[in-house]
Amino acid sequence: MHYTGPVYRHPLEAFTLLLQVTQGCSHNKCTFCTMYQDVSFKVDDLSLVEEDLKEARAIYNHLDRIFLENADPFVLSFEKLKAIGEMIRRYFPEMETISTYANIKNIKDKSVDELKELRALGYNELYVGLESGDDKVLKLMNKGYTAVEAEVEMEKLNDAGIEFFALLMLGVAGKGSGKAHAQTTATLLNKVKPKMISVIPTAVFPGSQLEVLRDRGVFIEPTEREMLHEEKHLLEALEPFDCLFYGKHSNNLVTVTGRLNKRKGKMIKEIDEGLSVFSDEILDRIMQRSSL
Repeated sequence: MHYTGPVYRHPLEAFTLLLQVTQGCSHNKCTFCTMYQDVSFKVDDLSLVEEDLKEARAIYNHLDRIFLENADPFVLSFEKLKAIGEMIRRYFPEMETISTYANIKNIKDKSVDELKELRALGYNELYVGLESGDDKVLKLMNKGYTAVEAEVEMEKLNDAGIEFFALLMLGVAGKGSGKAHAQTTATLLNKVKPKMISVIPTAVFPGSQLEVLRDRGVFIEPTEREMLHEEKHLLEALEPFDCLFYGKHSNNLVTVTGRLNKRKGKMIKEIDEGLSVFSDEILDRIMQRSSL
């Protein structure tokens, strides 16, 4: 299998075959991110993709799920994604789900009809790096879109029948802004109703633009306590629609997970328990983290 540079996938894809179709990130300008700083964006040749599929076919007798790498492969044109999907299905006719990371901007150049055609090929369960539903935060994090634009593109996915997972960052609005940020973001999520909401705490990584903003006093890091309260406020503001809430990343101080329509109240209680169990020293510190 061909892999270039760092390889990232969501924890839920731990046992999914990773197929590289791009290298680096097409945007690579997010204020908080250093994941692909040293990797130039490049589209892999289809011949390399086919070599990896041949290798995978020789290993796996059955494969019904595959995850496309690297960074945001959904940036590829409809025609390119279609060709990759058709190639995957030639080697694995039993394929049910082609999943990948996606940026809101990746969806803009694709019509609903094109998205429906991709869904028919198996493209589904896209991990959308939303991060926030607040325009000021999106601008500060240099995401390249507004909350309204995010809503429009996610509704296109809904119209096409493509399920998506919203990836969020707790604390990304900075110290003292958690409750308001949770409410604004929940308002957007209640409209578009993703199939999963995945939350991780914000961290300032060395070499990131966020580090520069922190050092200038533009961004003030929230404590662990503040981010847990923000997560609680987010859960309280979310409607109990059928959605998996996933707060079980290794970076989460208190891990909670469950479906909003079944465990919303219990997850709120679990966060409260965490707030009561951990010491003030831990809750009031700013934890250093090594990766997203």
